[in-house]
Amino acid sequence: MEKSKKDNLAPLHLHIPEPKFRPGDVPNFSDIIIPAVDAHPRPDEHVLPADIHPLAYGLVRVLDENHQATGSWNPGLDVATLQVMLRKMLLLRAFDDRMFRAQRQGKTSFYMKSFGEEATSVAATMALDFNDMCFPSYRQQGILITRDYPLVDMMNQIYSNRGDRLKGRQLPIMYSAKDYGFFSLSGNLTTQYPQAVGWAMASASRGDTRISAVWCGEGSTAEGDFHNAMTFAAVYNAPVIFQVVNNQWAISSFSGFAGSERTTFAARAIGYGIAGLRVDGNDALAVYAAMQWAANRARNNGGPTLIEYFTYRGEGHSTSDDPSAYRAAEEYAQWPLGDPVTRLKDHLIAIGAWSDAAHDALIIELSEYVKTIQKEAEQNGILGHGLHHPFETMFEDVFEEMPWHLKEQCAQMLEEQQDKFGPNWEAR
Repeated sequence: MEKSKKDNLAPLHLHIPEPKFRPGDVPNFSDIIIPAVDAHPRPDEHVLPADIHPLAYGLVRVLDENHQATGSWNPGLDVATLQVMLRKMLLLRAFDDRMFRAQRQGKTSFYMKSFGEEATSVAATMALDFNDMCFPSYRQQGILITRDYPLVDMMNQIYSNRGDRLKGRQLPIMYSAKDYGFFSLSGNLTTQYPQAVGWAMASASRGDTRISAVWCGEGSTAEGDFHNAMTFAAVYNAPVIFQVVNNQWAISSFSGFAGSERTTFAARAIGYGIAGLRVDGNDALAVYAAMQWAANRARNNGGPTLIEYFTYRGEGHSTSDDPSAYRAAEEYAQWPLGDPVTRLKDHLIAIGAWSDAAHDALIIELSEYVKTIQKEAEQNGILGHGLHHPFETMFEDVFEEMPWHLKEQCAQMLEEQQDKFGPNWEAR
Protein backbone atom coordinates (compact mmCIF):
# COMPACT_ATOMS: atom_id res chain seq x y z
CA MET A 1 0.00 0.00 0.00
CA GLU A 2 1.35 3.42 -0.92
CA LYS A 3 2.62 5.42 2.03
CA SER A 4 0.37 8.33 2.95
CA LYS A 5 1.68 11.72 1.97
CA LYS A 6 0.47 13.00 5.35
CA ASP A 7 2.68 10.76 7.49
CA ASN A 8 5.20 13.54 7.96
CA LEU A 9 2.63 15.96 9.44
CA ALA A 10 2.49 16.70 13.15
CA PRO A 11 -0.62 15.33 14.88
CA LEU A 12 -3.60 17.62 15.25
CA HIS A 13 -4.26 19.28 18.61
CA LEU A 14 -7.60 20.42 19.97
CA HIS A 15 -7.48 23.91 21.45
CA ILE A 16 -9.18 24.27 24.83
CA PRO A 17 -9.57 27.94 25.89
CA GLU A 18 -8.03 28.79 29.25
CA PRO A 19 -8.52 32.01 31.23
CA LYS A 20 -5.42 34.07 31.87
CA PHE A 21 -5.77 33.94 35.65
CA ARG A 22 -6.95 31.38 38.15
CA PRO A 23 -7.42 31.49 41.95
CA GLY A 24 -4.14 32.39 43.58
CA ASP A 25 -2.80 34.22 40.52
CA VAL A 26 -2.02 37.93 40.49
CA PRO A 27 -4.11 39.42 37.65
CA ASN A 28 -2.33 41.59 35.10
CA PHE A 29 -4.42 43.30 32.43
CA SER A 30 -1.54 45.18 30.79
CA ASP A 31 -2.34 43.45 27.48
CA ILE A 32 -5.70 45.27 27.21
CA ILE A 33 -5.33 48.18 24.82
CA ILE A 34 -7.28 51.25 25.85
CA PRO A 35 -7.30 53.66 22.91
CA ALA A 36 -7.47 57.43 23.21
CA VAL A 37 -10.91 58.95 23.72
CA ASP A 38 -11.41 59.96 20.10
CA ALA A 39 -9.33 57.27 18.42
CA HIS A 40 -12.42 56.50 16.33
CA PRO A 41 -14.60 59.64 16.03
CA ARG A 42 -18.37 59.49 16.09
CA PRO A 43 -19.63 58.84 12.53
CA ASP A 44 -22.80 60.10 10.94
CA GLU A 45 -25.79 58.04 12.06
CA HIS A 46 -26.61 57.17 8.44
CA VAL A 47 -23.16 55.78 7.67
CA LEU A 48 -22.87 52.45 5.86
CA PRO A 49 -21.86 49.59 8.18
CA ALA A 50 -18.93 48.76 5.88
CA ASP A 51 -17.46 52.22 6.50
CA ILE A 52 -17.16 51.86 10.28
CA HIS A 53 -15.48 48.48 10.72
CA PRO A 54 -12.73 49.96 12.96
CA LEU A 55 -15.40 50.85 15.55
CA ALA A 56 -16.05 47.14 16.07
CA TYR A 57 -12.43 46.65 17.16
CA GLY A 58 -11.72 49.88 19.02
CA LEU A 59 -13.36 51.24 22.17
CA VAL A 60 -15.82 54.12 22.25
CA ARG A 61 -14.89 56.33 25.20
CA VAL A 62 -15.98 59.72 26.57
CA LEU A 63 -14.42 60.07 30.04
CA ASP A 64 -10.68 60.66 29.94
CA GLU A 65 -7.99 60.07 32.58
CA ASN A 66 -8.79 63.46 34.15
CA HIS A 67 -12.48 62.54 34.55
CA GLN A 68 -13.53 65.01 31.87
CA ALA A 69 -16.07 64.32 29.13
CA THR A 70 -14.30 64.90 25.83
CA GLY A 71 -14.30 63.91 22.17
CA SER A 72 -16.90 63.65 19.44
CA TRP A 73 -18.86 60.92 21.28
CA ASN A 74 -19.53 63.22 24.25
CA PRO A 75 -23.37 63.33 24.48
CA GLY A 76 -23.24 66.73 26.20
CA LEU A 77 -25.59 65.79 29.03
CA ASP A 78 -26.49 68.51 31.53
CA VAL A 79 -25.63 68.24 35.20
CA ALA A 80 -29.17 67.35 36.26
CA THR A 81 -29.26 64.38 33.87
CA LEU A 82 -25.85 63.18 35.04
CA GLN A 83 -26.97 63.37 38.66
CA VAL A 84 -30.10 61.36 37.86
CA MET A 85 -27.93 58.78 36.12
CA LEU A 86 -25.67 58.50 39.16
CA ARG A 87 -28.66 58.25 41.48
CA LYS A 88 -30.21 55.44 39.44
CA MET A 89 -26.95 53.50 39.39
CA LEU A 90 -26.56 53.89 43.16
CA LEU A 91 -30.19 52.89 43.71
CA LEU A 92 -29.60 49.78 41.62
CA ARG A 93 -26.54 48.97 43.70
CA ALA A 94 -28.47 49.50 46.96
CA PHE A 95 -31.33 47.30 45.70
CA ASP A 96 -28.88 44.56 44.70
CA ASP A 97 -27.15 44.63 48.08
CA ARG A 98 -30.44 44.40 49.98
CA MET A 99 -31.83 41.55 47.86
CA PHE A 100 -28.55 39.65 47.98
CA ARG A 101 -28.71 39.86 51.76
CA ALA A 102 -32.35 38.71 51.68
CA GLN A 103 -31.32 35.59 49.80
CA ARG A 104 -28.60 34.84 52.31
CA GLN A 105 -31.22 35.21 55.06
CA GLY A 106 -33.39 32.57 53.40
CA LYS A 107 -36.13 34.99 52.35
CA THR A 108 -35.82 34.04 48.70
CA SER A 109 -34.12 31.27 46.79
CA PHE A 110 -32.13 33.17 44.20
CA TYR A 111 -30.75 36.56 43.20
CA MET A 112 -28.35 38.05 40.65
CA LYS A 113 -26.41 41.26 41.23
CA SER A 114 -25.25 43.63 38.51
CA PHE A 115 -22.27 45.01 40.42
CA GLY A 116 -19.82 46.58 37.96
CA GLU A 117 -22.31 46.54 35.09
CA GLU A 118 -24.76 49.22 36.22
CA ALA A 119 -23.98 51.58 33.34
CA THR A 120 -24.92 48.99 30.71
CA SER A 121 -28.55 49.01 31.87
CA VAL A 122 -29.08 52.45 33.45
CA ALA A 123 -27.25 54.67 30.97
CA ALA A 124 -28.44 52.63 28.00
CA THR A 125 -32.08 52.88 29.10
CA MET A 126 -31.83 56.61 29.67
CA ALA A 127 -30.88 57.03 25.99
CA LEU A 128 -34.08 55.26 24.87
CA ASP A 129 -37.64 56.55 24.75
CA PHE A 130 -39.93 55.22 27.46
CA ASN A 131 -42.15 53.57 24.82
CA ASP A 132 -39.29 51.62 23.24
CA MET A 133 -39.42 47.93 24.14
CA CYS A 134 -36.58 46.41 26.13
CA PHE A 135 -35.80 42.71 25.91
CA PRO A 136 -33.49 42.07 28.87
CA SER A 137 -31.31 39.26 30.00
CA TYR A 138 -31.27 38.40 33.71
CA ARG A 139 -28.90 41.16 34.92
CA GLN A 140 -30.76 44.22 33.61
CA GLN A 141 -32.93 45.12 36.59
CA GLY A 142 -31.51 48.60 36.06
CA ILE A 143 -33.97 49.03 33.17
CA LEU A 144 -36.93 48.86 35.55
CA ILE A 145 -35.22 51.04 38.14
CA THR A 146 -34.39 53.65 35.51
CA ARG A 147 -38.00 53.69 34.32
CA ASP A 148 -39.25 54.12 37.91
CA TYR A 149 -40.96 50.76 38.17
CA PRO A 150 -42.06 50.33 41.81
CA LEU A 151 -39.30 48.67 43.83
CA VAL A 152 -41.91 47.02 46.02
CA ASP A 153 -43.28 45.17 42.99
CA MET A 154 -39.79 43.97 42.09
CA MET A 155 -39.33 42.69 45.63
CA ASN A 156 -42.76 41.06 45.67
CA GLN A 157 -41.76 39.12 42.57
CA ILE A 158 -38.45 38.09 44.14
CA TYR A 159 -40.31 36.86 47.23
CA SER A 160 -43.13 35.24 45.17
CA ASN A 161 -45.54 36.60 47.78
CA ARG A 162 -49.16 37.78 47.79
CA GLY A 163 -48.18 40.99 46.03
CA ASP A 164 -46.34 39.26 43.20
CA ARG A 165 -47.96 40.40 39.96
CA LEU A 166 -46.74 37.18 38.33
CA LYS A 167 -48.39 35.05 41.06
CA GLY A 168 -45.24 33.12 41.91
CA ARG A 169 -44.99 31.59 38.44
CA GLN A 170 -41.55 32.92 37.58
CA LEU A 171 -38.13 32.31 39.08
CA PRO A 172 -37.09 35.20 41.34
CA ILE A 173 -35.62 38.15 39.31
CA MET A 174 -37.48 37.11 36.15
CA TYR A 175 -39.70 40.18 35.99
CA SER A 176 -42.32 41.13 33.42
CA ALA A 177 -43.66 44.67 33.04
CA LYS A 178 -45.37 45.36 29.73
CA ASP A 179 -46.48 48.86 30.75
CA TYR A 180 -42.85 49.76 31.38
CA GLY A 181 -41.54 48.34 28.12
CA PHE A 182 -39.87 45.39 29.86
CA PHE A 183 -40.40 42.08 28.08
CA SER A 184 -40.84 38.92 30.19
CA LEU A 185 -37.56 37.37 31.21
CA SER A 186 -36.83 33.79 30.25
CA GLY A 187 -34.45 31.34 31.85
CA ASN A 188 -33.51 30.01 28.42
CA LEU A 189 -30.49 31.81 27.04
CA THR A 190 -30.92 34.29 24.19
CA THR A 191 -34.58 33.58 23.41
CA GLN A 192 -35.07 37.34 23.77
CA TYR A 193 -32.94 38.04 20.66
CA PRO A 194 -35.32 36.72 17.97
CA GLN A 195 -38.24 38.07 20.02
CA ALA A 196 -36.73 41.56 19.93
CA VAL A 197 -36.22 41.34 16.17
CA GLY A 198 -39.78 40.14 15.63
CA TRP A 199 -41.14 42.99 17.74
CA ALA A 200 -39.03 45.50 15.80
CA MET A 201 -40.17 44.06 12.47
CA ALA A 202 -43.80 44.34 13.60
CA SER A 203 -43.24 47.96 14.64
CA ALA A 204 -41.75 48.75 11.23
CA SER A 205 -44.50 46.93 9.32
CA ARG A 206 -47.12 49.02 11.14
CA GLY A 207 -45.32 52.27 10.39
CA ASP A 208 -44.75 52.87 14.12
CA THR A 209 -41.89 54.93 15.57
CA ARG A 210 -40.91 52.61 18.42
CA ILE A 211 -37.76 50.51 18.34
CA SER A 212 -36.54 47.56 20.39
CA ALA A 213 -33.36 47.03 22.37
CA VAL A 214 -32.10 43.65 23.53
CA TRP A 215 -29.38 42.58 25.95
CA CYS A 216 -27.43 39.34 26.42
CA GLY A 217 -24.15 38.23 27.95
CA GLU A 218 -21.16 37.41 25.78
CA GLY A 219 -21.57 33.69 26.45
CA SER A 220 -25.05 33.79 24.93
CA THR A 221 -23.62 34.82 21.56
CA ALA A 222 -22.69 31.15 21.14
CA GLU A 223 -26.40 30.26 21.04
CA GLY A 224 -28.14 29.68 17.74
CA ASP A 225 -30.86 32.21 18.57
CA PHE A 226 -28.24 34.98 18.52
CA HIS A 227 -27.30 34.25 14.92
CA ASN A 228 -30.88 33.66 13.80
CA ALA A 229 -31.78 37.08 15.15
CA MET A 230 -28.83 38.74 13.46
CA THR A 231 -29.80 37.22 10.11
CA PHE A 232 -33.43 38.34 10.30
CA ALA A 233 -32.46 41.82 11.48
CA ALA A 234 -30.00 42.22 8.60
CA VAL A 235 -32.38 40.90 5.95
CA TYR A 236 -35.37 43.01 7.02
CA ASN A 237 -33.40 46.04 8.28
CA ALA A 238 -35.19 45.77 11.61
CA PRO A 239 -35.07 48.77 13.97
CA VAL A 240 -33.40 46.82 16.77
CA ILE A 241 -30.33 47.42 18.92
CA PHE A 242 -28.39 44.31 19.91
CA GLN A 243 -26.33 44.66 23.08
CA VAL A 244 -23.71 42.18 24.24
CA VAL A 245 -22.60 42.74 27.81
CA ASN A 246 -19.10 41.29 27.69
CA ASN A 247 -18.40 40.96 31.41
CA GLN A 248 -15.61 38.41 30.82
CA TRP A 249 -17.36 35.47 32.50
CA ALA A 250 -20.39 33.26 32.08
CA ILE A 251 -21.15 31.17 35.17
CA SER A 252 -17.67 29.74 35.57
CA SER A 253 -16.54 29.80 31.94
CA PHE A 254 -14.55 32.75 30.68
CA SER A 255 -15.37 34.61 27.48
CA GLY A 256 -12.92 32.54 25.41
CA PHE A 257 -15.50 29.76 25.22
CA ALA A 258 -17.72 32.17 23.29
CA GLY A 259 -14.92 33.16 20.94
CA SER A 260 -13.23 36.18 22.54
CA GLU A 261 -9.76 34.79 21.82
CA ARG A 262 -10.37 35.26 18.08
CA THR A 263 -11.90 38.72 17.84
CA THR A 264 -14.26 41.16 19.55
CA PHE A 265 -17.95 40.43 19.95
CA ALA A 266 -18.80 43.66 18.15
CA ALA A 267 -16.96 42.30 15.11
CA ARG A 268 -19.70 39.70 14.66
CA ALA A 269 -21.78 42.51 13.20
CA ILE A 270 -19.44 42.79 10.22
CA GLY A 271 -20.28 39.43 8.70
CA TYR A 272 -23.98 40.29 8.79
CA GLY A 273 -23.57 43.75 7.28
CA ILE A 274 -24.72 45.38 10.51
CA ALA A 275 -23.21 48.43 12.22
CA GLY A 276 -20.96 47.35 15.11
CA LEU A 277 -19.68 49.39 18.06
CA ARG A 278 -17.34 48.27 20.85
CA VAL A 279 -17.85 50.47 23.90
CA ASP A 280 -16.22 51.05 27.29
CA GLY A 281 -19.03 49.55 29.36
CA ASN A 282 -17.80 51.20 32.56
CA ASP A 283 -18.02 54.69 31.04
CA ALA A 284 -21.68 55.65 31.54
CA LEU A 285 -21.42 58.55 29.11
CA ALA A 286 -19.96 56.31 26.40
CA VAL A 287 -22.76 53.78 26.94
CA TYR A 288 -25.35 56.56 26.67
CA ALA A 289 -23.70 57.98 23.54
CA ALA A 290 -23.52 54.61 21.79
CA MET A 291 -27.14 53.79 22.56
CA GLN A 292 -28.25 57.26 21.48
CA TRP A 293 -26.39 56.84 18.17
CA ALA A 294 -27.87 53.39 17.56
CA ALA A 295 -31.38 54.49 18.57
CA ASN A 296 -31.33 57.48 16.26
CA ARG A 297 -30.06 55.26 13.47
CA ALA A 298 -32.81 52.65 14.00
CA ARG A 299 -35.54 55.27 14.34
CA ASN A 300 -34.52 56.78 10.99
CA ASN A 301 -34.61 53.45 9.13
CA GLY A 302 -30.85 52.98 9.31
CA GLY A 303 -31.33 49.43 10.54
CA PRO A 304 -29.86 47.38 13.37
CA THR A 305 -26.72 47.99 15.42
CA LEU A 306 -24.69 45.57 17.54
CA ILE A 307 -23.06 47.13 20.61
CA GLU A 308 -20.51 45.28 22.72
CA TYR A 309 -20.06 46.69 26.23
CA PHE A 310 -16.57 45.82 27.41
CA THR A 311 -17.00 45.51 31.17
CA TYR A 312 -16.41 43.15 34.08
CA ARG A 313 -18.72 41.18 36.39
CA GLY A 314 -17.62 42.36 39.81
CA GLU A 315 -19.22 39.58 41.85
CA GLY A 316 -20.58 36.09 41.37
CA HIS A 317 -22.80 35.05 38.51
CA SER A 318 -25.62 34.61 41.03
CA THR A 319 -26.18 33.74 44.68
CA SER A 320 -25.58 30.12 43.64
CA ASP A 321 -22.06 30.90 42.41
CA ASP A 322 -18.68 31.21 44.15
CA PRO A 323 -16.30 33.08 41.81
CA SER A 324 -13.34 32.50 44.11
CA ALA A 325 -13.36 28.89 42.87
CA TYR A 326 -12.44 29.82 39.30
CA ARG A 327 -10.93 33.29 39.05
CA ALA A 328 -8.31 35.42 40.76
CA ALA A 329 -9.57 37.27 43.81
CA GLU A 330 -8.34 40.72 42.78
CA GLU A 331 -9.50 40.73 39.17
CA TYR A 332 -12.22 43.36 39.60
CA ALA A 333 -9.94 45.64 41.62
CA GLN A 334 -7.34 45.42 38.85
CA TRP A 335 -9.78 45.89 35.97
CA PRO A 336 -8.25 48.73 33.93
CA LEU A 337 -11.56 50.41 33.09
CA GLY A 338 -12.45 50.92 36.74
CA ASP A 339 -15.87 51.01 38.39
CA PRO A 340 -18.77 52.70 36.51
CA VAL A 341 -20.25 54.38 39.59
CA THR A 342 -16.89 55.71 40.76
CA ARG A 343 -16.04 57.05 37.33
CA LEU A 344 -19.32 58.95 36.98
CA LYS A 345 -18.95 60.29 40.53
CA ASP A 346 -15.40 61.45 39.77
CA HIS A 347 -16.61 63.19 36.62
CA LEU A 348 -19.30 65.11 38.50
CA ILE A 349 -16.78 66.12 41.16
CA ALA A 350 -14.31 67.22 38.48
CA ILE A 351 -16.87 69.58 36.93
CA GLY A 352 -17.87 70.97 40.34
CA ALA A 353 -21.33 69.36 40.43
CA TRP A 354 -20.82 66.79 43.20
CA SER A 355 -18.74 66.00 46.27
CA ASP A 356 -17.63 63.03 48.31
CA ALA A 357 -19.88 64.18 51.15
CA ALA A 358 -22.92 64.39 48.85
CA HIS A 359 -22.09 60.97 47.46
CA ASP A 360 -21.81 59.35 50.88
CA ALA A 361 -25.06 60.99 51.99
CA LEU A 362 -26.87 59.70 48.88
CA ILE A 363 -25.63 56.15 49.51
CA ILE A 364 -27.06 56.27 53.05
CA GLU A 365 -30.33 57.83 51.84
CA LEU A 366 -30.87 55.18 49.16
CA SER A 367 -29.92 52.35 51.49
CA GLU A 368 -32.53 53.48 54.02
CA TYR A 369 -35.11 53.94 51.27
CA VAL A 370 -34.60 50.41 49.94
CA LYS A 371 -34.75 49.03 53.47
CA THR A 372 -38.12 50.73 53.98
CA ILE A 373 -39.46 49.30 50.73
CA GLN A 374 -38.21 45.86 51.74
CA LYS A 375 -40.22 45.99 54.97
CA GLU A 376 -43.31 46.93 52.97
CA ALA A 377 -42.78 44.03 50.55
CA GLU A 378 -42.23 41.52 53.33
CA GLN A 379 -45.64 42.36 54.76
CA ASN A 380 -46.93 40.37 51.78
CA GLY A 381 -44.83 37.36 52.78
CA ILE A 382 -41.53 35.82 51.77
CA LEU A 383 -40.69 32.76 49.73
CA GLY A 384 -41.37 29.44 51.43
CA HIS A 385 -43.50 30.84 54.25
CA GLY A 386 -47.01 29.77 53.40
CA LEU A 387 -49.09 29.52 50.26
CA HIS A 388 -49.32 33.10 49.01
CA HIS A 389 -51.75 32.55 46.14
CA PRO A 390 -54.86 30.37 46.03
CA PHE A 391 -53.96 26.89 44.90
CA GLU A 392 -56.38 26.96 42.01
CA THR A 393 -54.60 29.90 40.34
CA MET A 394 -52.17 27.40 38.82
CA PHE A 395 -54.96 26.61 36.35
CA GLU A 396 -55.69 30.24 35.48
CA ASP A 397 -54.36 32.71 32.87
CA VAL A 398 -53.54 30.05 30.29
CA PHE A 399 -56.80 30.13 28.36
CA GLU A 400 -59.07 33.16 28.01
CA GLU A 401 -61.93 30.84 28.92
CA MET A 402 -60.93 27.86 31.08
CA PRO A 403 -61.91 24.63 29.25
CA TRP A 404 -64.13 22.06 30.93
CA HIS A 405 -61.39 19.49 31.50
CA LEU A 406 -59.25 21.97 33.46
CA LYS A 407 -62.23 23.03 35.55
CA GLU A 408 -62.79 19.35 36.33
CA GLN A 409 -59.13 18.78 37.24
CA CYS A 410 -59.09 21.89 39.43
CA ALA A 411 -62.17 20.80 41.36
CA GLN A 412 -60.73 17.32 41.82
CA MET A 413 -57.45 18.75 43.10
CA LEU A 414 -59.18 21.01 45.63
CA GLU A 415 -61.29 18.13 46.88
CA GLU A 416 -58.23 15.91 47.33
CA GLN A 417 -56.36 18.66 49.21
CA GLN A 418 -59.28 19.20 51.54
CA ASP A 419 -59.67 15.48 52.21
CA LYS A 420 -55.96 15.20 52.98
CA PHE A 421 -55.34 18.36 55.02
CA GLY A 422 -58.77 19.42 56.29
CA PRO A 423 -61.20 22.24 55.43
CA ASN A 424 -58.80 25.06 56.38
CA TRP A 425 -55.76 23.66 54.57
CA GLU A 426 -55.11 26.81 52.49
CA ALA A 427 -54.90 28.99 55.58
CA ARG A 428 -52.09 26.94 57.12
